[in-house]
Amino acid sequence: MDTKHTVIDSPLGQLTAVAEGAHLTGLHFEGRENKDPEAVFGPRVDTEFRQTRRQLDEYFAGERTRFDLPLTFHGDDFEKRVWNLLTGIGYGETRSYGRLAEQLGNPGLARAVGTATGRNPLVVIVPCHRVLGADGSLTGFGGGLERKRYLLRLEEPPAEEAGRLF
Repeated sequence: MDTKHTVIDSPLGQLTAVAEGAHLTGLHFEGRENKDPEAVFGPRVDTEFRQTRRQLDEYFAGERTRFDLPLTFHGDDFEKRVWNLLTGIGYGETRSYGRLAEQLGNPGLARAVGTATGRNPLVVIVPCHRVLGADGSLTGFGGGLERKRYLLRLEEPPAEEAGRLF
């Protein structure tokens, strides 16, 4: 498969986008990989990834609430099931690891869900930042809790809307 990557500037620092053909397979925070990006992700191609750049720009500007990009997940069957569940958590919503485990049919899988969530290869686009601890607390996040906090705040409704929702 022809794997390629690019680097995209964002309010959270540089993001490395990885694709195989026309499908996005990775979006990583800088510093996540300590290896040469070309060795891990293929050649850098800055002339592609237009759709990914545009949608990320719109998201960070508060103009996009859902991504519409062709994705391919590389992981085991359980991880893929968890990542698919993550894509169903709507903008501005959150879930607990336990709730996701219940959705998978086994509440005892909360820790395994947490592990799979931590291996999410498509940060921001597959919204693992929307997963919280059982008590609503911010828990581990591969990009650091400050990035998680930023993303959750970005997705908060304006105060006047929030009052109408609750």
